[in-house]
Amino acid sequence: MDMETTLDIPGAGPGTGKRMVVMILGILGLALLIGLVWIAAISARIRSQPKGEPPQTVTTTVAAYDTWQPGLSAVGTLRAVKGADLAFEVSGVVTRIGATPGGTVQQGQTLIQLDDSVEAAQLKQLQAALALARVNLARAREQLAIHAISQGDFDATQADFKVKEASAQQAAAVVAKKRLSAPFAGRVGIISTSPGAFINSGTSVVTLQQMAPIFADFYLPQRDASSLATGQTVELAFDAFPGQVFKGRVTVINPKVDGTTRNIQVEASLRNAGHRLLPGMFAGVTMQVGAREKRLTLPQTAITYNPYGATVFVVKQQGVAGPDGRNREALQAEQVFVTTGPTRGDQVAILKGLKPGDVVVTSGGLKLKNGTPLIVNNSLPPSNDPNPAPQEQ
Repeated sequence: MDMETTLDIPGAGPGTGKRMVVMILGILGLALLIGLVWIAAISARIRSQPKGEPPQTVTTTVAAYDTWQPGLSAVGTLRAVKGADLAFEVSGVVTRIGATPGGTVQQGQTLIQLDDSVEAAQLKQLQAALALARVNLARAREQLAIHAISQGDFDATQADFKVKEASAQQAAAVVAKKRLSAPFAGRVGIISTSPGAFINSGTSVVTLQQMAPIFADFYLPQRDASSLATGQTVELAFDAFPGQVFKGRVTVINPKVDGTTRNIQVEASLRNAGHRLLPGMFAGVTMQVGAREKRLTLPQTAITYNPYGATVFVVKQQGVAGPDGRNREALQAEQVFVTTGPTRGDQVAILKGLKPGDVVVTSGGLKLKNGTPLIVNNSLPPSNDPNPAPQEQ
């Protein structure tokens, strides 16, 4: 009897088991082939990707020499050459306003008048008594000359005259205090009272300002003391007049350094034609010092300040192997230490570390390191204006 192993499948013939084995082996082979094809595709994709970190998009500029006017910058405040907030020394009721708010007045012109009827009447009474005392003094002097009266009687008459004279002068001073007059020529401000109002002594009722010329006060650090001199030109910019520059000259340099801030106060004078500038306005002040010179400049956005120094990223061309194995030129970042100098507007002077013609990254440097591949896109470069002006949106 032949010994044969067969699959015991109900209703199946002797060849059915072999066919099932062949089918299973075929399915396994097909699955293995699909897996090998998938692995090969992934490997090809990995090999096609560039090696190393991905490139970073940056903006660049070329380092170049620029004409540089050394200068000092500060924030100043305008002050009138003559200016005062006027008030009465005595109390009283307003009877007349003698000036137009916002108008100009001359020195001595009446601004506000208080009721002085009582004081004026008293003054007339004292003036009459003074006139009588003056006549009596003249008569006594004549009588003394002919020895008709004693020296004591003359002295008493003379003393009475002086008392009457002093009383009349005091009354005239009180009457004068009822009248607020302009101590100098200038422009009147808002008058904060009206006829019939009662004013207490010491209450400010109007401001008077002499508008031209006008002073600008500003402060500079003591380290700049050697650069200051009277007659230097200053330029002032105001947000009230965008795009305009007002020029003046240094008139006074305070001979004392502030002990708290270690700053020096400087005063400049401006003509202020048309009275456009007002006392109390603040301004950006620029003072030119020294002769013009050439400086290698960059936008301030190109500089990265670290505890160990200031750095920039210079764009370099390096040969790298492409996917096809051939060498090609690519842009890479190279970090360089620099020594910075003074700044003006959006620019900074470079004293050491760069040479003219170096291509420097101006934005996007925070994500770079040595050897980072670069893509340059200068469609939106950062500002590089030596004299930027505020932009109103």
